[in-house]
Amino acid sequence: MTATYTFDVFCSLDGFGTTSGDWGGYWGKQGPELLEHRLSLYGGEQRMVFGANTYRVFARMLADSTEDAEVRDAWVTRMRNLPATVVSSTLHGPLDWPDATVVRGDAVDVVAALKQQSDVPLRSHGSLSLNRALMAAGLVDFVQVTVFPVITGQTGTEPIFQGAADFDLELVQSRTLDGRTQELTYRPTLHV
Repeated sequence: MTATYTFDVFCSLDGFGTTSGDWGGYWGKQGPELLEHRLSLYGGEQRMVFGANTYRVFARMLADSTEDAEVRDAWVTRMRNLPATVVSSTLHGPLDWPDATVVRGDAVDVVAALKQQSDVPLRSHGSLSLNRALMAAGLVDFVQVTVFPVITGQTGTEPIFQGAADFDLELVQSRTLDGRTQELTYRPTLHV
Protein backbone atom coordinates (compact mmCIF):
# COMPACT_ATOMS: atom_id res chain seq x y z
CA MET A 1 0.00 0.00 0.00
CA THR A 2 1.23 3.48 -0.84
CA ALA A 3 1.22 6.09 1.93
CA THR A 4 -0.46 9.41 1.20
CA TYR A 5 1.64 12.55 1.12
CA THR A 6 0.28 15.95 2.17
CA PHE A 7 2.04 19.23 1.41
CA ASP A 8 0.85 21.49 4.25
CA VAL A 9 1.63 25.18 3.88
CA PHE A 10 0.64 28.57 5.34
CA CYS A 11 0.35 31.64 3.13
CA SER A 12 -0.98 35.16 2.79
CA LEU A 13 -3.89 35.78 0.40
CA ASP A 14 -1.36 36.91 -2.21
CA GLY A 15 0.54 33.62 -1.97
CA PHE A 16 3.58 34.38 0.18
CA GLY A 17 4.82 31.88 2.75
CA THR A 18 6.70 34.35 4.92
CA THR A 19 7.14 38.07 5.42
CA SER A 20 10.02 40.41 6.09
CA GLY A 21 7.65 42.71 7.99
CA ASP A 22 6.73 42.85 11.65
CA TRP A 23 3.56 40.75 11.34
CA GLY A 24 4.74 37.97 13.66
CA GLY A 25 3.92 34.29 13.34
CA TYR A 26 0.63 33.40 11.64
CA TRP A 27 0.61 37.04 10.51
CA GLY A 28 -0.93 37.70 13.94
CA LYS A 29 -4.20 36.05 12.86
CA GLN A 30 -4.18 32.78 14.79
CA GLY A 31 -7.15 32.00 16.95
CA PRO A 32 -8.19 29.16 19.24
CA GLU A 33 -10.07 27.28 16.51
CA LEU A 34 -7.04 27.35 14.19
CA LEU A 35 -4.70 26.15 16.93
CA GLU A 36 -7.06 23.37 18.01
CA HIS A 37 -7.52 22.24 14.41
CA ARG A 38 -3.76 22.26 13.78
CA LEU A 39 -3.26 20.08 16.86
CA SER A 40 -5.86 17.60 15.56
CA LEU A 41 -4.08 17.44 12.17
CA TYR A 42 -0.89 16.39 13.91
CA GLY A 43 -2.61 14.13 16.45
CA GLY A 44 -2.50 10.91 14.44
CA GLU A 45 0.43 8.77 13.47
CA GLN A 46 2.35 10.18 10.54
CA ARG A 47 5.89 10.88 9.37
CA MET A 48 7.12 14.39 8.68
CA VAL A 49 9.27 15.13 5.62
CA PHE A 50 11.45 18.25 5.47
CA GLY A 51 14.07 19.71 3.21
CA ALA A 52 17.29 20.88 4.82
CA ASN A 53 16.42 24.60 4.73
CA THR A 54 13.05 24.16 6.44
CA TYR A 55 14.57 21.82 9.01
CA ARG A 56 17.22 24.46 9.81
CA VAL A 57 14.60 27.21 10.17
CA PHE A 58 12.39 25.10 12.46
CA ALA A 59 15.31 23.85 14.56
CA ARG A 60 16.68 27.40 15.01
CA MET A 61 13.24 28.89 15.71
CA LEU A 62 12.46 26.27 18.35
CA ALA A 63 15.91 26.43 19.95
CA ASP A 64 15.64 30.23 20.28
CA SER A 65 12.07 30.21 21.66
CA THR A 66 10.85 30.24 25.22
CA GLU A 67 8.22 27.88 26.59
CA ASP A 68 5.46 30.48 26.25
CA ALA A 69 6.37 31.69 22.73
CA GLU A 70 3.80 31.17 19.95
CA VAL A 71 6.25 28.88 18.12
CA ARG A 72 5.72 26.45 21.00
CA ASP A 73 2.02 26.03 20.25
CA ALA A 74 0.86 22.50 21.04
CA TRP A 75 0.64 21.48 17.38
CA VAL A 76 4.25 22.56 16.77
CA THR A 77 5.41 20.54 19.78
CA ARG A 78 3.46 17.55 18.43
CA MET A 79 4.96 18.02 14.94
CA ARG A 80 8.45 18.13 16.44
CA ASN A 81 7.85 14.85 18.26
CA LEU A 82 6.65 12.94 15.20
CA PRO A 83 9.16 10.79 13.31
CA ALA A 84 10.80 12.88 10.60
CA THR A 85 12.85 12.37 7.47
CA VAL A 86 15.07 15.28 6.43
CA VAL A 87 16.20 15.10 2.81
CA SER A 88 19.62 16.73 2.60
CA SER A 89 23.03 16.46 1.04
CA THR A 90 24.50 18.99 3.50
CA LEU A 91 23.22 17.97 6.94
CA HIS A 92 24.72 15.20 9.02
CA GLY A 93 23.09 13.40 11.94
CA PRO A 94 22.37 13.29 14.68
CA LEU A 95 19.95 16.19 14.37
CA ASP A 96 18.62 18.38 17.16
CA TRP A 97 15.15 16.91 16.63
CA PRO A 98 13.72 13.83 18.30
CA ASP A 99 13.38 10.84 15.97
CA ALA A 100 14.69 12.61 12.85
CA THR A 101 16.76 10.88 10.20
CA VAL A 102 18.82 12.52 7.47
CA VAL A 103 18.47 10.81 4.10
CA ARG A 104 20.76 11.67 1.22
CA GLY A 105 19.70 11.47 -2.38
CA ASP A 106 17.29 13.01 -4.81
CA ALA A 107 14.13 14.11 -2.97
CA VAL A 108 11.88 12.53 -5.60
CA ASP A 109 13.58 9.15 -5.18
CA VAL A 110 13.63 9.42 -1.38
CA VAL A 111 9.94 10.30 -1.10
CA ALA A 112 8.89 7.74 -3.72
CA ALA A 113 10.59 5.07 -1.60
CA LEU A 114 9.07 6.45 1.61
CA LYS A 115 5.60 6.32 0.09
CA GLN A 116 6.11 2.65 -0.75
CA GLN A 117 7.61 1.71 2.62
CA SER A 118 5.66 3.82 5.12
CA ASP A 119 2.81 2.36 7.13
CA VAL A 120 1.67 5.88 8.11
CA PRO A 121 0.77 8.99 6.09
CA LEU A 122 3.52 11.44 5.18
CA ARG A 123 3.19 15.19 5.77
CA SER A 124 5.47 18.13 5.05
CA HIS A 125 4.93 21.58 6.52
CA GLY A 126 6.76 24.17 4.44
CA SER A 127 9.76 22.90 2.44
CA LEU A 128 8.64 24.83 -0.62
CA SER A 129 11.24 23.83 -3.23
CA LEU A 130 11.17 20.19 -2.08
CA ASN A 131 7.38 20.07 -2.39
CA ARG A 132 7.29 21.81 -5.77
CA ALA A 133 9.63 19.08 -7.08
CA LEU A 134 7.50 16.36 -5.49
CA MET A 135 4.34 17.84 -7.01
CA ALA A 136 5.94 17.87 -10.48
CA ALA A 137 6.84 14.20 -10.00
CA GLY A 138 3.26 13.31 -9.05
CA LEU A 139 4.12 12.34 -5.47
CA VAL A 140 1.93 14.86 -3.62
CA ASP A 141 -1.56 13.50 -2.94
CA PHE A 142 -2.91 16.58 -1.18
CA VAL A 143 -1.97 20.25 -1.05
CA GLN A 144 -3.35 21.74 2.17
CA VAL A 145 -3.13 25.53 2.03
CA THR A 146 -4.02 27.62 5.08
CA VAL A 147 -4.70 31.13 3.80
CA PHE A 148 -4.40 33.90 6.38
CA PRO A 149 -6.45 37.07 5.82
CA VAL A 150 -3.58 39.36 4.93
CA ILE A 151 -1.99 40.79 1.79
CA THR A 152 1.76 41.14 2.08
CA GLY A 153 2.42 42.92 -1.22
CA GLN A 154 5.28 44.97 0.26
CA THR A 155 6.73 42.52 2.79
CA GLY A 156 5.86 39.06 1.42
CA THR A 157 8.73 36.66 0.83
CA GLU A 158 8.91 33.09 -0.46
CA PRO A 159 6.09 32.85 -3.02
CA ILE A 160 4.62 29.41 -2.39
CA PHE A 161 4.27 28.24 -5.97
CA GLN A 162 6.80 30.43 -7.80
CA GLY A 163 8.52 28.29 -10.40
CA ALA A 164 6.13 25.36 -9.92
CA ALA A 165 4.67 23.40 -12.81
CA ASP A 166 1.05 23.99 -13.85
CA PHE A 167 -1.58 21.97 -11.95
CA ASP A 168 -5.29 21.42 -12.01
CA LEU A 169 -6.65 21.29 -8.47
CA GLU A 170 -9.64 19.33 -7.23
CA LEU A 171 -11.01 20.83 -4.02
CA VAL A 172 -11.56 17.96 -1.58
CA GLN A 173 -12.17 19.94 1.60
CA SER A 174 -12.47 23.52 2.81
CA ARG A 175 -13.10 25.11 6.17
CA THR A 176 -13.11 28.50 7.80
CA LEU A 177 -11.25 28.80 11.09
CA ASP A 178 -11.93 31.54 13.64
CA GLY A 179 -14.25 33.19 11.13
CA ARG A 180 -11.36 34.51 9.01
CA THR A 181 -8.73 31.94 8.01
CA GLN A 182 -9.35 29.50 5.16
CA GLU A 183 -7.97 25.97 4.97
CA LEU A 184 -8.24 24.55 1.46
CA THR A 185 -7.27 20.97 0.66
CA TYR A 186 -6.75 20.07 -2.97
CA ARG A 187 -5.80 16.98 -4.96
CA PRO A 188 -3.25 18.20 -7.57
CA THR A 189 -2.97 16.86 -11.10
CA LEU A 190 -0.21 17.98 -13.43
CA HIS A 191 -1.75 20.09 -16.20
CA VAL A 192 -0.51 18.84 -19.56
